[in-house]
Amino acid sequence: MASASFDFAPLWAPSLPPPAAKWTGFPKYNFTGGNNDADHVPVDRLMAAATAVLAREGSTLATYGLESGPLGYRPLREFLAGKLKRTAGIACTADEILITSGSLQALDLVNGALLARGDTVLIEQESYQGALTRLARLGVNAVGIPLDRDGLRTDAVAAALDDLKRRGIRAKYIYTIPTVQNPTGTILSEQRRHELLRLSEQHHVPIFEDDCYADLIWDGRRPAALYAILALKTDAGSGALEQMVLAEFCASHFTDHVPRLTRGLRAKLETLMEALAEQFGTSAEFDDPKGGIFLWVKLPDAVDTQKLAQAALAAGVAINPGRDWSTQEAYGKSRLRLCFANPSTQAIREGVAVLADVCRREFGVPQRIANVERRARA
Repeated sequence: MASASFDFAPLWAPSLPPPAAKWTGFPKYNFTGGNNDADHVPVDRLMAAATAVLAREGSTLATYGLESGPLGYRPLREFLAGKLKRTAGIACTADEILITSGSLQALDLVNGALLARGDTVLIEQESYQGALTRLARLGVNAVGIPLDRDGLRTDAVAAALDDLKRRGIRAKYIYTIPTVQNPTGTILSEQRRHELLRLSEQHHVPIFEDDCYADLIWDGRRPAALYAILALKTDAGSGALEQMVLAEFCASHFTDHVPRLTRGLRAKLETLMEALAEQFGTSAEFDDPKGGIFLWVKLPDAVDTQKLAQAALAAGVAINPGRDWSTQEAYGKSRLRLCFANPSTQAIREGVAVLADVCRREFGVPQRIANVERRARA
């Protein structure tokens, strides 16, 4: 009997990204994703929190919403309301907070409410890959706004909004990661925050603020947040057990856990910057980020980091090529994002050395003689 098969190729949506490579495990040196420091996962305290909250109210797992309603587990929302007021200057109640299943669900909810094909949004020129890919898939025009060491350039925002106004176009929102920007690690200055709010009001364009890494600042001091609330989520609720355990853990341990984590992350960042300086010399340009878990690196224009990523992966090193994190392919061509949180300090040093060897073999940079001379001078 002849085997039957179905050809799905004609059915694929035209906006789908290329198929992902088959999962074969993490590479030996993994500088991709948002993986955090395994040594600073408070396993014992999380286990204790899980035991305590399950013993006290585990029976609520039988109901959708944990008897807290569709906005999410109420003790977690109450913790967040207090934390936001204390650290971000946001005055809100637990009933104004919505727990989502990660940042991508929050992006989808806002986009689903505000965007249609052909709309325009303003977004940082270097930005979160998840935000960029979703805008592209929706057929939305993403206008990239450049950054500098003080974050989003509000003069460029003003120019872009004025240009759109002249053409009869109103941006649907301004997407920004003002505090520990991804991937650059910059923090929007207080002056620019006020200017951005003024521009938002002047042009009647809302601000969509992504605050993912705001707690991971080296000196522990974060500026007041920009925020807007859009209660739209309708599903069976985000992970119930995770919300319960997180609320139990955070109420007692969040404030002392974060400083320990940031100290460990800063040490790994120092290792990464030292390794890049040793292996790449002046061929690798980067600014010292003010927090977070990523380093945004510029290599010489001759280097195509998309091709570098493929060659490096074959050698056991995973990196994020810059094209995936920028609104402009040409701008991101020679840039890459390195996540330093998860690898050990030894893996960071070894991985950067392998990456430099691959880059030298594929693109002729960095030149080995320059590294030898720099070590001799040191």
